[in-house]
Amino acid sequence: GLMPPKKEEAAPKRVLWGRPANTLKMGIVGMPNVGKSTTFNFLSKLDIPALNYPFCTVNPNSARVPVPDERFLKMCQHYKPKSEVSAFLSITDIAGLVRGASAGEGLGNAFLSHIREVDGIYHVVRAFDDDEIVHVEMDVNPIRDMEIICTELCIKDMEYCLARLQDCDKKISRNNDKAAQAEKVIMEKAKGLLEVNRWIRSGEWSSDEIDVLNKHLFLTGKPVVYLINLSKADFLNKKNKWLGKIKKWIDENQPG
Repeated sequence: GLMPPKKEEAAPKRVLWGRPANTLKMGIVGMPNVGKSTTFNFLSKLDIPALNYPFCTVNPNSARVPVPDERFLKMCQHYKPKSEVSAFLSITDIAGLVRGASAGEGLGNAFLSHIREVDGIYHVVRAFDDDEIVHVEMDVNPIRDMEIICTELCIKDMEYCLARLQDCDKKISRNNDKAAQAEKVIMEKAKGLLEVNRWIRSGEWSSDEIDVLNKHLFLTGKPVVYLINLSKADFLNKKNKWLGKIKKWIDENQPG
């Protein structure tokens, strides 16, 4: 008899980090007084007070920014739908993180829970000198700032990871739960990364593992865009003493 035609092999499913959708939520994070609220105001054209005071943003300020797309406008002109709802970006200005935030320093834990709710992170890094704008660590050093934030997010994820591992162990000892065994393997691997201060998303993961990790909303499982805040003079000259060092740190530690 005739052999049935071979089924074409489906391309492997590629799973993205986060929760891809046409209504993404981005959170602006950084140390206090590095320019987060100014960045937020610029992006959203809303004038939220940009005060020179650590923690002036306690409740996160949110704005919905439409995403311009000529293709969308052409489709609307062509099909003339009853309602036109373009994609939009929700941007949340999250208050400044400080050293020890994961242990509740500053307004620590509240901020970290605000970050958990976003899909991606805009990390604002201060590379400008200004004696009138006080830096919480008393001097400008973007490398140290990035390390503090990286560490705080890793510590918070580690707490969550250890709690999940305890939960898995309980389920395994109770009835040898298969799902808990599978989750335990992933959480052990995540713990290994966090122990050496590496972000979860920087590890080597399969699509199935990323699927599981996405459900847990890990802070260090979120995509990051770094925004370097320069003085106007440095921006116009396209020069700043920190840029090379920042690029090197990001490449070595936490590619965005």
